[in-house]
Amino acid sequence: MKTLAAVLVETSQPLQVEELQIPALKEGQVLVKISYSGVCHSQLNEVQGLKGVDKFLPHTLGHEGAGIVQVVGPGVNKVNEGDAVILTWIKGDGLDVPSTIYTRKDGAKVNSGAISTFMEYAVVSENRLIPVSKEFSLRELPLLGCAIPTGAGIAFNTAKIAQGSSVAVFGVGGIGLSTVIGAKLRGAKRIIAIDIFDHKLELACSLGATDTVNCKKQDVASYINEVTHKAGLDYAIEASGNAEAMELAFKSIRTGGGLCVLAGNLPAGKTISIDPLDLIKGKRVIGTWGGETQPDKDIPMYLDLYRTGKLELSPLITQTYKLEEINQALEELEKGKLGRGLIEMV
Repeated sequence: MKTLAAVLVETSQPLQVEELQIPALKEGQVLVKISYSGVCHSQLNEVQGLKGVDKFLPHTLGHEGAGIVQVVGPGVNKVNEGDAVILTWIKGDGLDVPSTIYTRKDGAKVNSGAISTFMEYAVVSENRLIPVSKEFSLRELPLLGCAIPTGAGIAFNTAKIAQGSSVAVFGVGGIGLSTVIGAKLRGAKRIIAIDIFDHKLELACSLGATDTVNCKKQDVASYINEVTHKAGLDYAIEASGNAEAMELAFKSIRTGGGLCVLAGNLPAGKTISIDPLDLIKGKRVIGTWGGETQPDKDIPMYLDLYRTGKLELSPLITQTYKLEEINQALEELEKGKLGRGLIEMV
């Protein structure tokens, strides 16, 4: 059996959409027909080579999606043939199979991790799948594979944002917008969205931000000092992957317990600077790994919020593409045009 897939052959070069031979399933693997895939900024970083030397070229990409199980491999108990599933890069319950290898027409090998979604059919590790009821449209469910678990997960699990608190989100792409949603669900009183694009700030406002700041037009530090009466914020979430924004996010939190969460990715080897005296004064800074999400517990919770109308997903999807348009999707993501782009396979 064969599949079309977007393959990263060389960093800083366009992905190549090509036909690959699907391998036989190993124990713990599942073949999924991908219906939709999200386009995450971390995948753009990988294409651009910003994560450092890529030892696995050529390889497939994509780590959030939704689809239908086609074939279940040996030892798989979590899903069955015909099940609708969410695909997530975050490890959950079930067998963990870290890699697989597809084959080109000429016999050359193409590497793949435990999950790939920029393709029509994908071999996926059992522990990267969450079965879902077929009552849900698959179109919006890729957001529950990365954007929501990471962004809203920061609000629920990492920061545990308190009701009535003040929060700033630096960078309102897919992760930042999901953090805004999570902060609203947690009952934050003031949610400040910060970005360089007005259209993203407008979207953040529609999803729950109480304040917006375009940092190209307005001084962020002065604004935060003004609205907090120089006390500082309870929480600052950095989701832009910009070193200056990371440093500013840390500076913006209050002494005596303010928390800064770093979610954005800097290019490999790039560092930031903070004053250790601020740590002594009680400011805190931590990173996050997928919003500390436990997929088999947290994703069903988000599905319940989605089912009852408390969690909106459709506004996050700002553009839809075909697989053959994957490079256009990545280009528009880089230019800041997207909230979350969606690759449609159906």
